[in-house]
Amino acid sequence: MARMSKRRNLAAGLMALATAITLAACDRTEERIDRAREVTEAAIDQVAGNGEAAPKGTDMESVPLEARAFAGSIQTEPMIVNTESAPRSRFAIGSIIAKPRDLPQLPTPTEALVMQRPELAEELAVESETILREELPTEEAEGSVDEPAKELERPLRDAIQARPELRVNRPGELAIPRALPPDQMRLARRAVVTEQAIEVQTDARARMLDTMTEFGLSGQVELTRTGEMVVQIGSDGADPTQFRDLPARQIPDLFTTEGATRPGLPRMALNARRECPENPDRAQMRANPVLATECMVQKLQASGEFEYVEKDFIFDHQFLRRPNEPPVRVEVRPDDPLWALQWHFFNNGTGEGESPGGSGFVDFWTDAATTGSRDVVVAVVDTGLDMDHPDINASMNVAPGWDMVSDPAMGNDGDGRDSDPNDPGDLCDPSVPFAENSYHGTHVAGTIGAAVSDNGTGVAGGAWNVTVVPVRALGKCGGRLTDINDAIRWAGGLVPAFDTEGNEVWNDNPADIINLSIGLFEFCPASLQDAINAVTERGAVVVSAAGNARVDTRFYSPGGCQNVVSVAAGDARGHIAPYSNYGDGVDMLAPGGDLGRDDNGDGRPDGVLSTRLASNCFDPVTGEPVDTCYYAFEQGTSMAAPHVSAALALLKSREPDLIGASLSDRLMSVLAPRTVEQCASPCDEYPGAEPVPGNPDLCLRPCGGGLLDLSRAESVN
Repeated sequence: MARMSKRRNLAAGLMALATAITLAACDRTEERIDRAREVTEAAIDQVAGNGEAAPKGTDMESVPLEARAFAGSIQTEPMIVNTESAPRSRFAIGSIIAKPRDLPQLPTPTEALVMQRPELAEELAVESETILREELPTEEAEGSVDEPAKELERPLRDAIQARPELRVNRPGELAIPRALPPDQMRLARRAVVTEQAIEVQTDARARMLDTMTEFGLSGQVELTRTGEMVVQIGSDGADPTQFRDLPARQIPDLFTTEGATRPGLPRMALNARRECPENPDRAQMRANPVLATECMVQKLQASGEFEYVEKDFIFDHQFLRRPNEPPVRVEVRPDDPLWALQWHFFNNGTGEGESPGGSGFVDFWTDAATTGSRDVVVAVVDTGLDMDHPDINASMNVAPGWDMVSDPAMGNDGDGRDSDPNDPGDLCDPSVPFAENSYHGTHVAGTIGAAVSDNGTGVAGGAWNVTVVPVRALGKCGGRLTDINDAIRWAGGLVPAFDTEGNEVWNDNPADIINLSIGLFEFCPASLQDAINAVTERGAVVVSAAGNARVDTRFYSPGGCQNVVSVAAGDARGHIAPYSNYGDGVDMLAPGGDLGRDDNGDGRPDGVLSTRLASNCFDPVTGEPVDTCYYAFEQGTSMAAPHVSAALALLKSREPDLIGASLSDRLMSVLAPRTVEQCASPCDEYPGAEPVPGNPDLCLRPCGGGLLDLSRAESVN
């Protein structure tokens, strides 16, 4: 296949079109021929940026100001990330997550489906036999039987023969029955609460209430469908939010900044890991909710009745924010489209229209003759989505989502959980210099494909046709672990949300891929790992930012959790960015940007350009400052993760049968190799790191199996 990124004139365009027509010889349908032609012509026009064939968005002078202005200037100050002074993790005061130790295992997807629709038992039994015949090797040509395959096959067949109405999922089977109608698929993903589980939860609830009484506290215990229990501690029968406005001098360790306990801010505390007194005074417990939270956690852990008990940690998005400097007048050629600034999607290379840190999307769009499918669903668990953004408000790619932020103070929208995932802003403390609303989820979702691509406006996303489900779990000052856990499960179609009247609201578009561009400087919380395991067991792929603390990602979550695709951030050279986490837990390197560099010499910072309401912008046609705009350069592992989510969505669009680990393994198999230097940094910045052999000034920062390069995926013939 010819490489479209190297064709910049009409003659090359005709050659590429001939290549598309050649695809027809591979037994293509007329529809595939037409689609290949459309994609090829679109790619030619995008790259060429001139002539009558160019789409309207490539000529900046011909589009409105809102379709071309963007924010982001090259940062001249050195990037300093001091891990010793990095903010400690925080937790929501009075909120605790626990899981009883003897909780029975949840039904498998097929068990859940049959429990709700018994008439499907016979159909699923037949399907199970079909899966066995198709998925498991039996006898080889010589007549011998492969012993490992035989051992894998036997328990599957035994289970079906013993109870065909409840097919048990084992290694080697699909996590979700395939070829089911959408209504049955939704049922198969839902968890079902058994009587035994309710009994175990009831006993655990009694233990929690007894412990609260012992400490002179009161509160609420919520029982969930997944077996987890959420405790909200109050005092003297009051609502748990009673401590929100207490002065900091009365409650030590509250929040992270001076004055942050004033009305209107969520109540949270630094995770100081305080030891509970041996015989805590009840009056002291009632007066200090931070101490009460610590004592409740430690007491319940010591009971031995729980698999885990942990505080409700507060997660942050993984932008690496710096003071927003006023724009500098920069001469930009008026015929350069915003696409020309999106080096992160370019093909990997050093030629014209390529970038050493590019992720190869152009070649994939061209060679695979696809820009995505709306049958593929990517859930973005983040700050929500700016529904008023002009490149999003009319997008067919956005499906109904949910707002999982339970604390009204954190929600910043006047209420708790509801069906509106719109992002009202997440500014925590307006008194902090340069603080602003991040619209983080909008930037992340735009990279994946929430915004309309190839429409003559703004920027392009990785998957032009995809279904994006926004799930808001982060709000003002961050996001609570309890909300994030529920958001992940709702995104995967495993638990319902509830409307204002108490009716169940299920996600009718269960995610194939869940993007988590969030972070917490803690080992992976057990409840978060539970939520991740639940959705991955049912066939979803969870993609996570590795984190921006430039430490081993095992100290971070969810980047250090199990069963996630952990993504470190690279710059335009394909080198690990100076802020990025690293380590053996990282799976791959993807473009995250570096606002302090301009390695491609385009006069703009090497950040990731995507959708976001921003300030301190400029008009690339006139070079004049603009107060607000809808596109911005950002940097962070938050920007790297959605590139991987978009790549997975494109692979699944081309190969719909890929699911779960088979999908992520497919992407891992086409990563581009890197040099040692690309995963190394100056040793004086990373004390104790292992020096590169032969270069004592550079130290290794393991950054996964390779660099994301979608162009290496085989084309469909």
